[in-house]
Amino acid sequence: MEINFTKMHGAGNDFVMIENLDGKIELASEQVAQLCDRRFGIGADGLILLNPGDGEKTEATMVYYNSDGGRVDMCGNGARCFTSFALQNGLGGENGISFKTDAGPMTATAKDGQFTIKLTPMHDLRRDKTLVTPHGSFEYQFMNTGVEHVVAFVDDVDAIDIKPLGSSVRYHQDFEPKGTNANFAQVQDDGIIKVRTYERGVEDETLACGTGVTAVAIAATLKGLAEAPVSLLVAGGDILTIDFDRDGETVNNVTLTGPAKNVFTGTVEI
Repeated sequence: MEINFTKMHGAGNDFVMIENLDGKIELASEQVAQLCDRRFGIGADGLILLNPGDGEKTEATMVYYNSDGGRVDMCGNGARCFTSFALQNGLGGENGISFKTDAGPMTATAKDGQFTIKLTPMHDLRRDKTLVTPHGSFEYQFMNTGVEHVVAFVDDVDAIDIKPLGSSVRYHQDFEPKGTNANFAQVQDDGIIKVRTYERGVEDETLACGTGVTAVAIAATLKGLAEAPVSLLVAGGDILTIDFDRDGETVNNVTLTGPAKNVFTGTVEI
């Protein structure tokens, strides 16, 4: 079977995008992993299907897989790419688009090459906890911003050996059975927060993580290190912006704004 695809990236976080509005394409996890393989496939951090919506409240459905083939609830950078891809395929309108994810319904708008996603509410907050790993102990915040994230603030984020440390956090017994993503952040002198993320399912550092920078932004405001809107510098070099309303530890109306770009299109044999 031949499948048409578009390769996209959001701040360096890259995805294989497949239009599936007729609902005929079903991929096994092994097929997803093969397509995302950077040596033997197209190469990507994840794969996204553009599926039909429910015909009432949503115009499309975003089905997201990590590069290991596992289906997960949502991806913030992926949602921006999904919005752009859906608009390119004739969905939505001047006011943007509404779509379903496994994390819940979302809405998105586009303006001047920037895409703003209204995210699902933050939940499962754990504040000022201590995590003991084979690579040292540190204070962390935990929350679900669409998927699970640990956030730790450090003095020098560039000095972090992120793959072993991130892996020890991702598989830590405190976050079983699903595991978690791990984010390490540094507040720079200019107020911009520099972020590095180890992503579950990719099992490595990615150049950006939308739900990860969202967790970092919320954690920073809860610790008094920043105020919304928060600007965050990701490893891919782009600035992402997180905005929200906050009342104590309650956070609502969370939005993520950043770019989404086409890289190339092609056809692949499955």
